[in-house]
Amino acid sequence: MTLKADTKGRILDIAEAAVLEKGFEATSIDEIVAAAQISRSGFFYHFKDKNALARAMLERYIETEDKLYDDLFARARELNDDPLHAMLIGLKMLAEMLEDMPEGHPGCVIAATAYQDRLFDKGVRELNRQAILGWRRRFRTMFEEIAAVYEPREPVDLDALGDMVSSVVEGGLVLQRALRESNTAAAQIMQLRTYLKLLFANPPPKAP
Repeated sequence: MTLKADTKGRILDIAEAAVLEKGFEATSIDEIVAAAQISRSGFFYHFKDKNALARAMLERYIETEDKLYDDLFARARELNDDPLHAMLIGLKMLAEMLEDMPEGHPGCVIAATAYQDRLFDKGVRELNRQAILGWRRRFRTMFEEIAAVYEPREPVDLDALGDMVSSVVEGGLVLQRALRESNTAAAQIMQLRTYLKLLFANPPPKAP
């Protein structure tokens, strides 16, 4: 059972690296089979087709990202109970984590799937959509807590603000890859952090 799980994980690792390098369309099952040193029947034992592979890659990526956000922002909240300061700490830790990756972040499976969604069935496209909506809900909840304490200096759509976190993180990774720079994503996150400090600059009201 462990060997089968290891083989499946190896296939996913190889496929993800290839997809992030050149996209789904340019990644063939044959090259994955060759790199994994398995037979085609070995591949199809784990994945019935390329849609099934894409779905498994997405599910694993979403699970990894959700756990990262869970752990990172939970640690930030342990350091500071104030919702704004916890958010700012969490974003700084995220930026530092990206800076500390020696080879840089490999890229975003969500973005790679969205760019070539015509290749996939409705299930894969919906999984991608639900992942992004899940991140919207996650960050909107955090911004609701902040707005309950700190009145925004300008009117703000909290759903759009929640999306902005994902846009900055994932967009930063795209910029980083295009520019071949090592710290673009981290710099974008720090700019978002500055924006949030300015948006919620009003101090909370003093207790009577």
